[in-house]
Amino acid sequence: MLTIHHLSHSRSQKVIWLAEELAIPYDLKVYMRDPQTLSAPPEMKALHPLGTSPLITDNGSTYSETGAILDYILRHYGKGRLQPEPSSKEYDQFMEWMHYAEGSAMLPILVTIYTSSTGSRTDQLQQLLDHQITKHLDYIDGALRDKEYLVGNVFSAADIHVSFVAQTANQYLDISAYKNIQAWLHRLEIREAYKAAEKKGGHFGAANPNG
Repeated sequence: MLTIHHLSHSRSQKVIWLAEELAIPYDLKVYMRDPQTLSAPPEMKALHPLGTSPLITDNGSTYSETGAILDYILRHYGKGRLQPEPSSKEYDQFMEWMHYAEGSAMLPILVTIYTSSTGSRTDQLQQLLDHQITKHLDYIDGALRDKEYLVGNVFSAADIHVSFVAQTANQYLDISAYKNIQAWLHRLEIREAYKAAEKKGGHFGAANPNG
């Protein structure tokens, strides 16, 4: 059976959410962060050399990286659900969003969080980060203009994946100007599968989003 190794307050919440949307059987193992360092516990290091979340195990193998895990679950358990037909133009757009979420959008938000916590941010770096974050939030907000979801106006795993970017930004930054993003997050967070994932994995709150 598919096993989801979930670290509290982390992006692995998305993996639980996807499994709940697909209504597939899975075993959930929850790990708590170290209260001082907020890092993942040693038990996760025993599963994978990186020792970070999310991780899944299936058929005797362990897999890391959020995007790769979501893709694995879709291919092995999705039966074509929550993604466009692979031969369609929408699928190409879907894959772009799936790579964009952590390939581009999360980096400036993470750097903002880390430099804030360490006090190592310079004025020049702050300007660069503000510009990059604004660019990405503008991009997502614009993609949602007159639409309820990112790809083909149909809910998909791309919404699950990219939502972490907006949720993390919402915790650390003022995103009140981005009305399309706010409405989109509300639509996502009232879904029954989202609420079921939250009940099992805990309320999402990025104590340390790199985990």
